[in-house]
Amino acid sequence: MKFKVLLVDDHALFRKGIASLLNELKELEIIGEASNGREGVEKARELKPDIIIMDVEMPEMTGVDAVRAIKEELPQCKVVMLTISEDDDNLFKSIKNGAQGYLLKSMEPDDLIKQIKGLLKGEAALSKTIASKILKEFANLSKKQKEVDYQKFNLTEREGEVLIQVAQGITNKEIAFELAITENTVKNHLCNIMEKLHLQNRVQLATFAWREGFVDN
Repeated sequence: MKFKVLLVDDHALFRKGIASLLNELKELEIIGEASNGREGVEKARELKPDIIIMDVEMPEMTGVDAVRAIKEELPQCKVVMLTISEDDDNLFKSIKNGAQGYLLKSMEPDDLIKQIKGLLKGEAALSKTIASKILKEFANLSKKQKEVDYQKFNLTEREGEVLIQVAQGITNKEIAFELAITENTVKNHLCNIMEKLHLQNRVQLATFAWREGFVDN
């Protein structure tokens, strides 16, 4: 079985170059090309490809908008954005709209082949710099979420840190070592947390922390 690929880019020369490169992979079959986002949506609807490799900036409809339209009709189709820009706004909008990959046109041909092979195995196709940006953004979002949770329940940041440790099954002694505080200080924090949350023991604290998203499921 071969994976059907649709190429969407407003530069014909670039499309032909990518097609020539991907034809080296016996698992792939190039079934069509499109020169803008709107045409890409129409071709996707008609040809029902397994994979779409699509430029971000195109006339009539951008790749960012096209990926959203395509994923609404063909959710199983894997869309990889290929661009010259590392623009954060386009990156996160594309991922939010359903893209499984975001690669830079400046990458080496061998790297593109490697990324597409990974995509066939179920991996995300991401350039290293792009992957770093995404991880950084997730870390920032996670930090912001925890700060909001602390404030929501009238907990200090330190109390929130202790609560997270409790939810992970860590003992008072280990919490004290991890946070560089004394065991008595840990106990005091726990008493304050239980009083603020109207809870009575570590099990209730752990259950609360998991339920409210202080720790990932």
